[in-house]
Amino acid sequence: MSEAAGSGGDAVALTVVTMTTGERYEIDGSAESVETAIVGASRGSIMQLAWLTEAGTGRSIAINPLHVVALETAASPSARG
Repeated sequence: MSEAAGSGGDAVALTVVTMTTGERYEIDGSAESVETAIVGASRGSIMQLAWLTEAGTGRSIAINPLHVVALETAASPSARG
């Protein structure tokens, strides 16, 4: 079971975001928190992007919420070995 970042556990929640192009991004955060960011952006102004943090790199990426087709929980890095 994953724990949220900063909760004191070793595991970090990760979510895979799949785009309409088939490209997949592994994002820091639970599926629920990533969904909240994407839905919030889709309800914002025209062309508002969802800013998320890519797992492993810490890189900030902006995702167009209209191009997201799926979210799935990913195994944490510690669980993958």
